[in-house]
Amino acid sequence: MLTPTDNVPGPEQGHWTYDSYAALPDDGKRYEILDGVLYMAPAPNDVHQEIVALIIFYLIPYVKLAGRGRVLAAPIDVVLDSGSVVQPDVLVLLEEGATRQKPAQTIRPPDLAIEVVSPGTARHDRLRKYNAYARAGVKEYWIVEPTRRTVEVFVLEDEEYHALGVFSGEQTLPSTMIPDFSVPVEQFFV
Repeated sequence: MLTPTDNVPGPEQGHWTYDSYAALPDDGKRYEILDGVLYMAPAPNDVHQEIVALIIFYLIPYVKLAGRGRVLAAPIDVVLDSGSVVQPDVLVLLEEGATRQKPAQTIRPPDLAIEVVSPGTARHDRLRKYNAYARAGVKEYWIVEPTRRTVEVFVLEDEEYHALGVFSGEQTLPSTMIPDFSVPVEQFFV
């Protein structure tokens, strides 16, 4: 379960920044900051990681091999703003602005963020991250539900997300960032 971490030495909750986050010792735990609050997430399970690997496998030909940009996976720090640092399960940085600051950090929000939810992170992914991604200008957001074997697609219009639908089975995703992406959703759950 994703929980605020009150026992980690550092600023008071609500005042965490990327600099204070980056100063944390490497204790093997996965942290994120949203609106200045430090959260700790448990390690993902094998099903989660297999879905992440399959999504990356299918995105690579449409993004990296097509010369459009990069496909990356957590752990990588994405600094959305001074008080929000997240690690999307999968992110796509299209070539137009795909630059690097540090090996473990992007300097801008991704064009596409993908979260594979688990029972302990579903609320966080659907509320906190959803709102943080929209504020940061992430153009497209996919929420992958392993138990339902679905992908929900959101696109940013006028600074808020609009749902394009929930897709499953042989349906393909109507991605605005990767318009020719023609992989059936069921392939993510093989």
